[in-house]
Amino acid sequence: MGSVGRVFVAVGFSDDNRHALAAYLGEVLEPLPGRPVPPPNWHLTIRYMGDMADLAYDRFLNALDEVDKPAPFQVSLSGLGAFPKPTKATVLWLGIARGEDELMALGAAAEMAAGEVGLPGEDRPFQPHLTLTRIQPPRNVWPWLADVPEPPIRVEVARVGLYRSHLGGVTPAYELLDTIDL
Repeated sequence: MGSVGRVFVAVGFSDDNRHALAAYLGEVLEPLPGRPVPPPNWHLTIRYMGDMADLAYDRFLNALDEVDKPAPFQVSLSGLGAFPKPTKATVLWLGIARGEDELMALGAAAEMAAGEVGLPGEDRPFQPHLTLTRIQPPRNVWPWLADVPEPPIRVEVARVGLYRSHLGGVTPAYELLDTIDL
């Protein structure tokens, strides 16, 4: 039995959205701490699946296609946040101003599909966000969190993608495997 590799479910960004967001970040933020996620890798992760065998992937893809999902919707981004907390951040991210309920419903649909095919449940609560940087060692990022205006970016969400991550090199590369329409 073959392996698909490391898979995750995500909402992708269009090239126009990536360019607009990169321009916005360049205007309003001084260089961010940590290792930036390159714009081609920007996405909203819905659920990380991990290493998947071919059969498990096919079963999950079919289950995700069949479960109830929200109708197409729009997402807008909000200000900056940090995981696990601003004083010891390892991740700096943009939150969701509009579309969070729909993203949560999409996360619940992915979780339901995973459960229907016998995959283990997530151990952390889902919080929709766009990762901007990864920070090692952890540091205080409060100076970057204050007074960041909402980015003027609107993402139309009409489908969800299943991606494979290729590790190695400076940053991972993401490959779109399949899409499912909402």
